[in-house]
Amino acid sequence: MKIIRFFKQNKEAFGNLHDDNHVTLLEGDIASGFSDTGALATVGKILAPIIPSDILCIGLNYKRHATETGVLPPEHPILFLKNTGSLQHPGGPVILPRKLRSEKVDYECELAVVLGKRCHNVSRDEAHQHILGYTCANDISARDWQKNGGGGQWCRGKTFATFCPLGPVITTPDEIKNPNKLSLKTILNGQIMQEGNTDDMIFDVPTLIEFLSASTVLNPGTVILTGTPHGVGFARTPPVYLQPGDEVTVEIEGIGRLTNPVIEETDHDVHGD
Repeated sequence: MKIIRFFKQNKEAFGNLHDDNHVTLLEGDIASGFSDTGALATVGKILAPIIPSDILCIGLNYKRHATETGVLPPEHPILFLKNTGSLQHPGGPVILPRKLRSEKVDYECELAVVLGKRCHNVSRDEAHQHILGYTCANDISARDWQKNGGGGQWCRGKTFATFCPLGPVITTPDEIKNPNKLSLKTILNGQIMQEGNTDDMIFDVPTLIEFLSASTVLNPGTVILTGTPHGVGFARTPPVYLQPGDEVTVEIEGIGRLTNPVIEETDHDVHGD
């Protein structure tokens, strides 16, 4: 099943996107699960497939990305957070910060894991039982604020408005047998900038869920961004950062394409559903 969230006659609804692009309405919710009613739906605006309860992110989780940044692979997963106000919908703009100005806004394609059940001290063997599905994420990052403006913490540079595009669908685990064998890429203005495979992860998806739930409660609706492959903008020579007028796409095997334009922040920018 491919779960989408959308506006239907100005009301939020969930649907199942079929291979021929028709959509049938779903009943249920993230925590209790969904059932397909079979009723055809007319889709208005497509929204991010979930409003996360939390957004947990893993840094430096691809071997080749760690190499390009000149650091040793970490002993434990590196955790940081994005606030839920950083969420952006498919097709919605990535807004370059101007109130707290950044000239070094970067792209990061990532596989995102969506939890459908409460997790607490879950073993890696049990991890799959707690996964609702997988979606595309773009961990937009203001590198100047991440590295120099956060006092050693990454969150300031990672959590500006629109810095977490998600979507367009949540693909359920029955359609993705192994989340650690998926191709993924970032395409910037038609040019492939990142191209990798989730088999390059240092810590695979079950290990991340085991680690993040250890002595910790993860609620239904938690979204886990699992890290990015090599090819990020700041590691290029010369560096490549997002500019007004750009279009950035994250593409992941078995899920689809998440595309967002890039604009500058103005005093009148409004973010929301």
